[in-house]
Amino acid sequence: MHFTDLGLRAEILRSISEQGYDTPTPIQAQAIPVVLAGRDLMAAAQTGTGKTAGFTLPILQLLSSRETGLSLKRFKPRCLVLVPTRELAVQVHDSVRTYGKHLRLKATAIYGGVGMGGQLSALKGGVDIIVATPGRLLDHIEQRSVDLSGIEILVLDEADRMLDMGFIRDIRRIIALLPKQKQSLLFSATFSDEIRGLATGLLNDPVSVEVARRNATADNVAQSVYHVDRDRKRDLLIQLIDEHKWHQVLVFTRTKHGADALSDRLGKAGIKSAALHGNKSQNQRQRALDDFKRLKLNVLVATDIAARGIDIDELPHVVNYELPNVPEDYVHRIGRTGRAGSSGQAVSLVCVDEHRLLRDIERLLKKDIEKKVVAGFEPDPRIKPEPIQKPRGAGGGRDGKASHGARQGQPSRHAPAKPSFGARQGQGGRRNAGSSRGARDY
Repeated sequence: MHFTDLGLRAEILRSISEQGYDTPTPIQAQAIPVVLAGRDLMAAAQTGTGKTAGFTLPILQLLSSRETGLSLKRFKPRCLVLVPTRELAVQVHDSVRTYGKHLRLKATAIYGGVGMGGQLSALKGGVDIIVATPGRLLDHIEQRSVDLSGIEILVLDEADRMLDMGFIRDIRRIIALLPKQKQSLLFSATFSDEIRGLATGLLNDPVSVEVARRNATADNVAQSVYHVDRDRKRDLLIQLIDEHKWHQVLVFTRTKHGADALSDRLGKAGIKSAALHGNKSQNQRQRALDDFKRLKLNVLVATDIAARGIDIDELPHVVNYELPNVPEDYVHRIGRTGRAGSSGQAVSLVCVDEHRLLRDIERLLKKDIEKKVVAGFEPDPRIKPEPIQKPRGAGGGRDGKASHGARQGQPSRHAPAKPSFGARQGQGGRRNAGSSRGARDY
């Protein structure tokens, strides 16, 4: 199948061709005809499957075929895409602009962490498509700067993450303001009971699409584990980067403090790096991501929440400097590489503290991950395991307040994490950034 077989208009096909694409991914091949037919959709798709174009392409087709010209309706948004993080909002907005460049449609991205002035100007000028994080969108709703009464299509992208981050009440508030008659699309990597409950109340006779087994990892991602003592992880990472000449590496840590410390250490070793987490301003985060994509940086050290929405073609290496507390997050992390058919490598540095976490991940994957030891970095069998520090804000509610009171970067004893998505990085307390909710939109 080719994109030309899907019934897309010439302007959209031209934009697709300009990006060098000819053949749709499985999620695109299945989702696009469903959306074009006007049906509601419930799609299970892991990150890196091309799902963003899977809904942006048919939405552009539908809206452009219903264009109202420069009428008063033009000032009412016609499509709303809700996403969990700023980075994903930027990514989806870029996709809309890329594939809609030859159409007359307008789009804007609305998210926290930046001033509202530019967003207010865009909304006053009239837009067809809004890509938004829930908290900042509610700020605009409260200020009456956006009218959602003309929404024809609603998309919940990465719905599981939005619920994990405590956005369920915000989502329900927003949905209550939308027209009853609309087309609704829900994308999620997993379908928990809460997700299914949300879908039941939102979707009307939806078509279900699933392109990958739940918690499946890409076959073209080579996974390996290096056993190493906790205090020697930094030196081993530096050696692996230098020895194998890794030029672009996305490294995951559990905490913001850990991301900053590791980035500083890499810099002192002559490796260009930056940290990406929720305490960084939006401009800092976007600059770091842009520099990483342009290879001005060799390493981007990120927390889980901040890394949502990172979309880099042919990213060769992902390193779990610390294993995640929740096994499913391992799948999301390594899904940043091996995208769209390209090969990738996922390396995990595992100390004695993390053996239980590793077993949980292998149980989830239903397979063993290859184990390696680097000469000179053999683990010391005399070292005893210590409690894993829990990221600040884990287990919190909508504002992400910690329930256990542990300070970030300091070990704390806690009960074993349940395999839900409850423990999350980057959900710190409120911060005034032109919005009472902006600090929650990671």
